Amino acid sequence: MSRSVTAVYSGTFDPLTLGHEDVVRRAALMFDQVVVAVAAAHHKNTLFTLDQRLEQARAALADCPNVRVLPFEGLIVDFVREQGGQVIVRGLRSLTDYDYETQMAGMNRHLAPQVDTVFLHTSASVQHISSTLVREIAKLGGDVSALVSAPVAQALKARLA
Repeated sequence: MSRSVTAVYSGTFDPLTLGHEDVVRRAALMFDQVVVAVAAAHHKNTLFTLDQRLEQARAALADCPNVRVLPFEGLIVDFVREQGGQVIVRGLRSLTDYDYETQMAGMNRHLAPQVDTVFLHTSASVQHISSTLVREIAKLGGDVSALVSAPVAQALKARLA
């Protein structure tokens, strides 16, 4: 009997970086379906609107046939269940990420015991990238083309022009 496994990778993705893409692309090789869940993030003052972040993620990941990009709000475990998912994927860059993500994984397991969390360490070549740093560099006129995909770089340039 064959079982299809759906994984969900959530975040604000403001903007989606090559570090995020690294995690998504590697997860897409491990799981049958990967849903990139773009948080509405009403509590954050995002540079891009939800629709813009969705559009950027879809453009950046268009070459991944088993990846879908969808909006979400509320608890991630509820969204995972709505998508028929079994796994939450989280990317780790550092020990600081690990401490936070371990606590979050424990709480998600408490809320939804049937949903597992899988941690993927980001590849060394993109480990230093964060959305916060990308936004700062872009706002100060720096070149972010080695930190984000072309569609995201274009959106940053247009947004900050």
